[in-house]
Amino acid sequence: MLIETLKSLFNRDLNKLKVEIESYQNESQIWIIDKNISNSAGNLCLHLIGNINTYIGAEIGTTGYIRNRPLEFSLKDVPRPELISKINDTILVVNNTLDSLTEDDLKAIYPQIVFEKEMTTGFFFVHLATHLAYHLGQINYHRRLV
Repeated sequence: MLIETLKSLFNRDLNKLKVEIESYQNESQIWIIDKNISNSAGNLCLHLIGNINTYIGAEIGTTGYIRNRPLEFSLKDVPRPELISKINDTILVVNNTLDSLTEDDLKAIYPQIVFEKEMTTGFFFVHLATHLAYHLGQINYHRRLV
């Protein structure tokens, strides 16, 4: 049950992330920051891709993904088609990983200590889904403000 819920939420919000990135009228607007907006939509998109590919793909799905978190916030002007391709790849990673799990796997302790204490894989995956939704909302506001 939780696996299908997680798949539904990740797919919904990652597809919405694509729509948001595609909805910028001018591709350069994806990367705008100013004194009141410290992270561009492009950098938040890269951050979400890195986060999900690290904690779901590499850690549970054994994809071999290697994260470079500082680049998620320092890279600029990644072409929109490349961002969309990375989102599509992330959707595949999420689906392949979740399809390989059982409900008992979600009850197991997540292999890394992330928030200074143990938690189940299911709890952490719910956190990752809410983290995605949080930044997706920021991207939506960013797009409408610029």
